[in-house]
Amino acid sequence: KDMRQWWRRTGRELDLPIDGVTSPTRPVGKHALSFNSKQPQLAKLPPGDYTLVVEAAREVGGRELVKIPFTWPAKAPQSGKAQGSSEIGAVTLAVKP
Repeated sequence: KDMRQWWRRTGRELDLPIDGVTSPTRPVGKHALSFNSKQPQLAKLPPGDYTLVVEAAREVGGRELVKIPFTWPAKAPQSGKAQGSSEIGAVTLAVKP
């Protein structure tokens, strides 16, 4: 609901839980997210090839999307990088067995 245009056009029509989350833009800087295989959402994730998608969208302005592929569960350490060009800086992914 934080992105009013998105919510009016499509967000409110989605069945929950949705496959993504929207929130206000975080301030400029580095942000780290950490997940582990014991979390319920990842514990039930079937093995396969996946893509980490990071999107930044402004209410009335720019939109950018970067993608990094990875395999789950990790049998060996994996890493990936993507570089945005306008709204997103460098994105790195590290998946460890």
